[in-house]
Amino acid sequence: MSPLQSLLASVPQQGRVRWIGVRPQARGAMLELEAVEARREAGLTGDHSRPGPRNARQVTLIQWEHLAVIGALIGRTAERPLRAEELRRNIAVSGINLFSLKGRRFRLGQAILETTGWCQPCARLEERLGPGTFQAVRGHGGITARVVQGGIIRLNDILHVEPL
Repeated sequence: MSPLQSLLASVPQQGRVRWIGVRPQARGAMLELEAVEARREAGLTGDHSRPGPRNARQVTLIQWEHLAVIGALIGRTAERPLRAEELRRNIAVSGINLFSLKGRRFRLGQAILETTGWCQPCARLEERLGPGTFQAVRGHGGITARVVQGGIIRLNDILHVEPL
């Protein structure tokens, strides 16, 4: 293994679940939860995402630390910080660079998820949060994942990267 491959394979950080939410209906309000069931090949209970093994967007995750970055880029102040539900991702995780999970499986609570790609911003964010939001979220939108082993995910659960 080359030095670069070794660095890419090693993820010493652990994340922590800071926020959980589902979208019961497309374009509907987010429902904030303390725990959620992740279902194999189906996503999160109560979320409107289409179930099935081919759906690469069963779960969306965003890095908690990026909320402040995006908020600053769209002119939010400390008096009115950007909230996780406004970006419409399912889970916000702190303490780990989510991009380090590319091509990896990771455990959240009882569930095991597999990263499927980057979660790009959509035009609806611009409509909801104002001009400049699309560009502010680029590179900070988080990741998409699929559930490979079901289980319960709770607030404060640790994100553990599965060995290669």
